Amino acid sequence: MNKIHVGFSGYVSIPDGGVFGDDLTVVNTARVSYNKKSDEWGDKDERLLKYLWDHEHTSPFRHASIRFEIKAPIFVLRQWMKHQIGCSWNEISYRYTQLEEGENESYYRPNLFRSQDAKNKQAGSSPLPRMDQIEADRIVKASYEASHKAYNDLINLGVCREQARIVLPVGIYSKAVWTASLQAIMHFIDLRLDESAQKEIRDYAVAIKTLAQQHFPQSIKLLNKEEFI
Repeated sequence: MNKIHVGFSGYVSIPDGGVFGDDLTVVNTARVSYNKKSDEWGDKDERLLKYLWDHEHTSPFRHASIRFEIKAPIFVLRQWMKHQIGCSWNEISYRYTQLEEGENESYYRPNLFRSQDAKNKQAGSSPLPRMDQIEADRIVKASYEASHKAYNDLINLGVCREQARIVLPVGIYSKAVWTASLQAIMHFIDLRLDESAQKEIRDYAVAIKTLAQQHFPQSIKLLNKEEFI
């Protein structure tokens, strides 16, 4: 598996050649201090890996990395892009690219709308009642349609792409490449699988964890994070 679909039409994937190193890379990087090297994974490697992570000797984890290709709503990417240390980002630009005509593929629509949490001002709570769900979806769809029409009207009027895009909402899907060290990936998973993280970015964190653990199973196992879905 090298691609996981997320949400309405998003995804996370690892392109061919997108992985550098493995769990052995981490422990052998640490062992360079003693001019030693392990050629095959064993119990000593597992103990060393755990010691490094538990005692925050994290520099060896920065010598392995993964390049991810991501399609996500802009409001998710703006949270994600706060992760900068040990990371490199490049994102599609609507200065150079015109919004795709496939409207349904371009905009994120929630499966469930949540009510505002009474205590936590930044979080959602329980799902809205069924009839309110239907109405909320209608409002979002109408808003997207109006934004899409306004964008196309500006383009057809001759307005440049870099200005026409100002009418597009944060629910629009964007595409990005995220290259991150193993330490940065583990930090992202640790934070974004937390119960307090927004549901939409938690869904992407699950996908990142699933893909990363295929290549770094021993390292990702150290997190032991429960997936709050």
